[in-house]
Amino acid sequence: MPVITEIADLKRIYKRRVPKMFYDYAESGSWTEQTFRENTSDFDQIRLRQRIAVDMAGRSTKTEMIGEEVSMPVSLAPVGLTGMQSADGEIKAARAAEKFGVPFCLSTMSICSIEDVAKHTSRPFWFQVYTLKDDDFMQRLFERARAAGCSAIVITVDLQVLGQRHKDLKNGLSAPPKLTPASMMNMMTKVPWGLEMLGTKRRFFGNIVGHAKGVTDPSSLSSWTAEAFDPSLDWDRIKTLMDMWGGKVVLKGILDVEDAKKAAELGADAIVVSNHGGRQLDGALSSIRMLEPIVKAVGDKTEVWFDSGIRSGQDVLKAVALGAKGTMSGRAWVYGLGAMGEKGVTAALEVIRKELDTSMALCGHRDIRDVNRDILLVPRNFSGDWD
Repeated sequence: MPVITEIADLKRIYKRRVPKMFYDYAESGSWTEQTFRENTSDFDQIRLRQRIAVDMAGRSTKTEMIGEEVSMPVSLAPVGLTGMQSADGEIKAARAAEKFGVPFCLSTMSICSIEDVAKHTSRPFWFQVYTLKDDDFMQRLFERARAAGCSAIVITVDLQVLGQRHKDLKNGLSAPPKLTPASMMNMMTKVPWGLEMLGTKRRFFGNIVGHAKGVTDPSSLSSWTAEAFDPSLDWDRIKTLMDMWGGKVVLKGILDVEDAKKAAELGADAIVVSNHGGRQLDGALSSIRMLEPIVKAVGDKTEVWFDSGIRSGQDVLKAVALGAKGTMSGRAWVYGLGAMGEKGVTAALEVIRKELDTSMALCGHRDIRDVNRDILLVPRNFSGDWD
């Protein structure tokens, strides 16, 4: 096993091992990718204050997210198609998260189904849903999540209309993927990946095929996905879905203070400051720039989490210092999954925890729950003095 010291090590292996269309799916944004780039580059503008002569014995990164104990304030964000990054990818990631003591969130657009993941894990996981039109399908989806023991629902609220993702369009990445001569040739060069995929029966969208009305096979999936998403989504519809679930709800995709206030008023257990990893509205501010204003507005009313741009434990530390009670990371664990399967996901989590623990110590803290803005040097007007 290669020596992994940073997430970038996993990314390099991942790029070599996984077909281009699936690598590009994870490593891309919409339009010019400005927001995608700034999600990570804006972290560099925030500096850490080094402190010395502070007792660093007995350090802990343990905390809670919506009442659940976690080994560090990090959860595996929902990412679609991860069963195509590595065979049975969602199962591998969920097992790694369970062993590590962090939450795993399964995407509706996963390859492995809710039942598949539940069968191979013992810890309750979270389930992510989109705001779809079909109430019957949504109700049955929630019933399946309840039966699987899911402890919370994460509703993605920023995907009413799909942002244009140039690389996905050029690669034929859709639901289901449209294979082109170029993509098939590229897949043929990824022999270990191909052999793994031949050895699994899970190659299609397990939560949809055979469950959504009229979707009996992969060929009928395309028309369903084109019509399923609800462009007329409003707060009433979000509240309907929250009531339909009846349990803990996280609203993911909040990037505006007014939207955060509304989400808190609806009674969300947590909200996630996120711009969908830069894959929706290109030109929007990075998530890290919007985190502190949203925390100040609603942090006393609901848990505020952070998503979009985390590639290190220092990123997690900075988000927590700005007020986030937890974080969601997607690409970091996908790099690990594509690089080395379950071991790779574990390696990604180990890198993040090591960086988080060490950086926290060098900033003068030994308990993540005590970290605050005092450890940061933040540029004036970082969150923006915009008209």
